[in-house]
Amino acid sequence: MNAISLLLCAALLAPASALAQPAVRIHVDGRATAGPLKPVWSFFGYDEPNYTYMQYGRKLLAELSALSPAPVYIRCHNLLNTGDGTPSLKWGSTNVYTEDASGRPVYDWTIVDRIFDTFRDTRVVPLVEIAFMPEALSTRPQPYKTLWPEQFSTGFAYPPKDYRKWAELVYRWVRHAVERYGQQAVESWYWELWNEPDISYWRGTPEEYFKLYDFTSDALKRALPTARIGGPHSTGPADAKAAEFLRGFLEHCLRGKNQATGGTGAPLDYIGFHAKGSPAMVDGHVRMGIRNQALSVARGFEIVASFPELRGKPVIIGESDPEGCAACSARTHPQNAYRNGPLYSCYTAAMLKHTLDLAGRYGANLEGAVTWAFEFEGQPYFDGFRTLASNGIDKPVLNVFRMFGLLGGDRLKLESDGAAPLDSVLKAGVRQSPDVNALASRKEREISVLVWNYHDDDVAAPAAAVTLAVSGLPTSARRVLMRHFRIDQRYSNAHAAWKQMGSPQSPTPEQYARLEAAGRLELLESPQWLFNAGKLEVSFSLPRQGVSLIQFSW
Repeated sequence: MNAISLLLCAALLAPASALAQPAVRIHVDGRATAGPLKPVWSFFGYDEPNYTYMQYGRKLLAELSALSPAPVYIRCHNLLNTGDGTPSLKWGSTNVYTEDASGRPVYDWTIVDRIFDTFRDTRVVPLVEIAFMPEALSTRPQPYKTLWPEQFSTGFAYPPKDYRKWAELVYRWVRHAVERYGQQAVESWYWELWNEPDISYWRGTPEEYFKLYDFTSDALKRALPTARIGGPHSTGPADAKAAEFLRGFLEHCLRGKNQATGGTGAPLDYIGFHAKGSPAMVDGHVRMGIRNQALSVARGFEIVASFPELRGKPVIIGESDPEGCAACSARTHPQNAYRNGPLYSCYTAAMLKHTLDLAGRYGANLEGAVTWAFEFEGQPYFDGFRTLASNGIDKPVLNVFRMFGLLGGDRLKLESDGAAPLDSVLKAGVRQSPDVNALASRKEREISVLVWNYHDDDVAAPAAAVTLAVSGLPTSARRVLMRHFRIDQRYSNAHAAWKQMGSPQSPTPEQYARLEAAGRLELLESPQWLFNAGKLEVSFSLPRQGVSLIQFSW
């Protein structure tokens, strides 16, 4: 017998409604590798850097660091803002730069050291965003602080009144980092200038941004010639204006006049742009907009590929998310209600594969895709912010990253007769049949297959009856251990457990411990040893918006 079906009895005893489940067959060839599967998912970011060293921020960073053997990179806004370090939505500060009464710079690394010491202690690696403008350097300093959502794009968003003072700040920051953390550590960091300078984060012109990049990159390289800087981390290039900004920046780095050195071009060690989806409320339910995010990824890769000089240059999608406002709660923005449950996990899995496939199509050297989600201190439990955890309780989306962390080695080729074709997703999203697809990898003695059942519309629908066939297993391994992890409405889902408790906003210690346990990645069933004849076949039911990780080891 060459195949093993794990659910023969369940199929015979299933109710009639189960017969309506769409049947999907996925075949993974364990010998057909498609190159290394880089851990591009191990990048995260957030607006509020002062959350880094707070109770739940430190806890979450430690959990992210433990996701996999791969380094985890962290990107934060607001690292150079003037203020006392008190965070609020879309705001943080370090007071790193002020001036005395005579206009002489005063540098204070106290708060920024606290942030980066926490990165060091939790073993994550900074992707350093050099931003925003200190109040004393801003050409229009007042009003200065963000008061979200009433007041944004204030004094922090303006160009400097003195580019050389700005450059000296950058130089001193880099030298301080080398002295405190060591040259080898800082050489492993990525650096960039600003966030989304094509929209209201930057109140200067594109040419003023290019000038600031020239002074910034020159200062960085003078302080540490081996430091890596890139950008421009502009918004999704599916938008024509954003695409124009990205192209203009790349042109400047390759052929423009450098305003700091007088030479031609500017250092560019990697290219960064962003990609976001666009969920909406339709007939009382959430409809995701995965098409928009995929289009921005495709357009960004296409623009990079149009410059032959940039062939092989690393690309980091500096924010890669279902939509564009982490601090917009689902309580006030109902289209963001996807964030607490398994839909966020399922969307993230499907979008990862689309991103990898688009990188292959355009020959992009994808280095990372930053998930812009972290945690918000002092907010109600499960209030619908785009976060990985709520008051220290892991949300289902964090478990899909735990699944990603169990992948690795080489990517394997596979076929799914339930997959949504990439060109179809780029044209219309996933609005008809669901996207039941997979991503597979092989290590020395293990094959892992990530499977999802995704649809843009978050409505009740039949589960998929999945048959997973894996061939190319070594015949010398007579028995294979199978482990099946699951994220859905029941498994790996602390939000569902919280609702079953009655949605407590002040959980008891016993309830909190139960929620912590519910937030961990769970097995669907006990591990099983299977007889192997070079090929295995397993069957299982996968709910809509559910994700499974099946691992075979020997």
